[in-house]
Amino acid sequence: MAVLRRDGQDLVLELTVGEKVWGLHGDVRVPMSAVRRVTVADKPLAAVRGLRAPGLAVPGRTKIGTWRRRGGKSFAVVRSGRPAVRVALAGAPFEELLVSVDEPERVARELRGGRR
Repeated sequence: MAVLRRDGQDLVLELTVGEKVWGLHGDVRVPMSAVRRVTVADKPLAAVRGLRAPGLAVPGRTKIGTWRRRGGKSFAVVRSGRPAVRVALAGAPFEELLVSVDEPERVARELRGGRR
C-alpha cells in the first residue's frame, strides 16, 4: 500500500513496486510549499476524474496512475472501500494527489502539521 508522508520540507508519496508498474510512475516528491489543502475523500474512486493516461483502472475496485482533464492532472492510488487523503497542489507536476491509506484522518492531520 502506498505511503503518504512528510520528509522535512517535502511531501513524499512512496509507491510499492506493483503500484509503480501499474501506474507507470515512480515515487512522487513535492515541496510542502506546494500543498494548498489536505482533506479526506470517503469515496475516492468517485473522486478521481478525467481520462486515465497512463495507469490502471479496474472498474469498482482500483485506480492507479495519472488522470488528465482540462486544466490539469491528478495522480491516484485508490481502492474501493478505503478512504483516501486528497492533497490539492499548486505549482507541482500534479494538481492533486489521491491516495488510499490506513488511518486517513491521522495522515491528513500529520500533513497539515497537526492542524485540523
